[in-house]
Formats: sequence, C-alpha cells, structure tokens
Amino acid sequence: MDTNEPGSIGLRDAGSMRALAHPLRLRILGILRMEGPHSVGMLVDATGAASGSISYHLGTLAKHGFVVPAPERERDGRERWWKSAHDMTTLRAEDYLGDPERREAAEAMRRTVLESYHRELLDALDAELSLEPEWVAASDSSDGGAQLTLDEMRELAAELEAVRDKWWALGREPRDGARPVRWITHVFPRSES
Repeated sequence: MDTNEPGSIGLRDAGSMRALAHPLRLRILGILRMEGPHSVGMLVDATGAASGSISYHLGTLAKHGFVVPAPERERDGRERWWKSAHDMTTLRAEDYLGDPERREAAEAMRRTVLESYHRELLDALDAELSLEPEWVAASDSSDGGAQLTLDEMRELAAELEAVRDKWWALGREPRDGARPVRWITHVFPRSES
C-alpha cells in the first residue's frame, strides 16, 4: 500500500484489500471520511454494531493505515476517538491482474464496495419520502451506454474524474444550506454476452 497523492491511499497489497472487504469496516471508514472523527460509542450508534466489534474492526483498519487515533477529541480519556487517515482509497485494477492472490483480494473488496453502493442507493430511495421536494427534484439516478473506442472510454473516465474532483474540492467543508450529497460513477466495458 502506498500514497498516490496527499489525502489518498493506494492499495497494493492483498492484506489491505482484504481489510476493506468487510462491510462493517467499509462502513466505519466511510463514516469517518464523510462525517469526521468519531468515538467508539458514536460509531456504535451509527452502525448498530457492538462496541467490541467496532473496536476490533477499528484495530484492523488502523493496522492497515486506514484510520488513526484522534486523541485531540478525547475529553476525559474514557472513550477513544478515531479519524480517517486519508480522504480517498484508490485501486488500479491493472496492477494486480497477473497476481492471483491480489486479484482475488481486490475482487472481494470491490464486490463489498459494490454491495455497499447498492444498499446506499436503496436507502436513498427510501429517504426521499422525508426530503424536501426540491432536494428530490435535484437528485439523479441514471445510466447510459455508447459504442466507444478504448481512447474514447479513457476520455470519458477522465472527464468524470474531473467532475468528481471539482465538486469534491468545493464540498470538503460544511456550509450554510449544504448537506451531504453522494455520487457514484462507474465506467467499464460491457461484456458481449
């Protein structure tokens, strides 16, 4: 595992990939990245998991460099606080194609991530009933497809990355009238079955 750029951690080893292949660990990391430092008790409340389970999974995430203690948040020393060590995790699929162990670990992690996206999208659909109509109207759920060359697909992926980076930079800190907004994009060649 190495860091690609400030705020980003790149996955290279199978152990780190397997650490993120667990749904609760992935959820804990997501909470810490989106909402900031949390105590173990706050993570228990946010996930519904037992405190022992949260502590165990935080230890695994810490072992692989995904989270670090946040002692500056501790008031009385009775409860430990944690924060994300990075804003983003990256994985380059081409780096592990020739390595069966890393390929298997990456596939397990990616499947867990995709399953979490599915759950998150269903939760968003359920939450629409409690949202203001203008927030529902501003939401989008769509897909598309086109016949593209390899170079065109690379261009599409780069453009989507630029859009993501623009809005991520703008929305890093809470502001008046702002609320957490999520986007999920994928660019991939379809199988020809």
